[in-house]
Amino acid sequence: MDTFDSSDLPAVLVVDDETGSQDAIRRTLEEDFQILTAGSADEARLLMERHEPAVILCDQRMPGTTGVEFLKEVRERWPDVVRIIISGYTDSEDIIAGINNAGIYQYLLKPWMPDHLLACVRGAVEARRLQQDMHRLDVELRTSTSVLRVRKADKQQRVKATFDFDRIIRAADSPMDGICELAARAARYDLSVLVLGESGSGKELLARAMHYASGRAERVFVMENCGAISDSLLESELFGHKRGSFTGAYEDHVGIFQRADGGTVFLDEIGDTSPAFQVKLLRVLQEGEVRPVGATRPIPINVRVIAATHRDLEQEVREGRFRKDLYYRLAGITLTMPPLRERPGDIVPIAEAILEHATRELGVPAKGFAADAMASLITYPWPGNIRELRNEIYRALALGPGDQRPLDAQAFSSRVLQGQSGSTAHMQDSSGLRLPQSGTLQERLEAIETAILKETLLRLRWNKTHVARELGLSRVGLRSKMQRLGLEKK
Repeated sequence: MDTFDSSDLPAVLVVDDETGSQDAIRRTLEEDFQILTAGSADEARLLMERHEPAVILCDQRMPGTTGVEFLKEVRERWPDVVRIIISGYTDSEDIIAGINNAGIYQYLLKPWMPDHLLACVRGAVEARRLQQDMHRLDVELRTSTSVLRVRKADKQQRVKATFDFDRIIRAADSPMDGICELAARAARYDLSVLVLGESGSGKELLARAMHYASGRAERVFVMENCGAISDSLLESELFGHKRGSFTGAYEDHVGIFQRADGGTVFLDEIGDTSPAFQVKLLRVLQEGEVRPVGATRPIPINVRVIAATHRDLEQEVREGRFRKDLYYRLAGITLTMPPLRERPGDIVPIAEAILEHATRELGVPAKGFAADAMASLITYPWPGNIRELRNEIYRALALGPGDQRPLDAQAFSSRVLQGQSGSTAHMQDSSGLRLPQSGTLQERLEAIETAILKETLLRLRWNKTHVARELGLSRVGLRSKMQRLGLEKK
């Protein structure tokens, strides 16, 4: 374990049980940074207690603990230290856990390139410096009411712009156009809204857009997944509780409805709640007040409720699993989000936006999608909708070549390459064509050719000159193929 010398260079702590890896990183970084090394999490912990480095480079596989587990502890005890994982393993679960639990800055795969590692650490140190500067400025501005008021208004405008209906990514003439138009009109009126649609289809994003387009935009938007917790915990989370009202209630808890007073509450998966809880929720909505668990007096509230579910609530009402009176209370206006397979034209712009975001978040370069990769995305039915598409692209980017080449189809999982999920026996392209899983070689080749042509035409907005150039065809050859395959702009 190294000792710390007083130096003006930023300190970088390297945690790796292999001395060869420590030496390689030291040689790469020592001209720009002061390097500390530790062979285990315990040694690193002792160093951290005496000196706080700017950046930690931590190996994922170490004796006794994993890099993600150690960096999760670092995040809790030393949150200002920028955390980077280096690993020779491409386990997607490790990557996702690192991002979600340990808050890592970047995930670097071995063998790393010296220039890439140096640039990554320089960026991490710069990010930490900017974060410290922002904290200092926040402290300085805390006493200036007028400046804070301006900053608040500026941030509110930026948030509203982020969740504007026009920012919901979709292609021209998407089925989402009509949904967004209805939602924008409904947002102006203080009515309850019920959003129906499959899991992962974007119901929360639509609800946020409605909130920021409403008169409640300057107040808070709070969401709760009603299907994720038990009735008792859900009641406490939404309505609050008083200290001592049940075992473990050591202090008063302000519920979501109180915290969102004047704003919007988004209740996701409302169809998964029990009839007993539905009675309590109905009372809150009817009376405009909540009674925290253990309280003797109700508390008035003023919130707008947007509820969502993947279930058919009318069918649930008919079968007695959902209260009719609560259904009509929630369904002041009903909007239905189409699944991704019913708007295949949206796959191209959504996938490109996800890839752009993923390259920034993971620090892995990729220059768009290769034609075979985009064809695979278009032909897969996406039962998990946009959430599944996002996970697939992040996985492909993390396990891909990691260079400036377009992302190819081989980085995708086998289910996407096969174009089917579960009992699904066909693939669909963006025109709604079904690609058979059987047939002659010529039939299958024509089906693939159709999907690739369709994807390229959509992505390049039917500019035949650009399409022909990308696919290596003449305009006459492209026109001939489009006529033979029945591809015409509608």
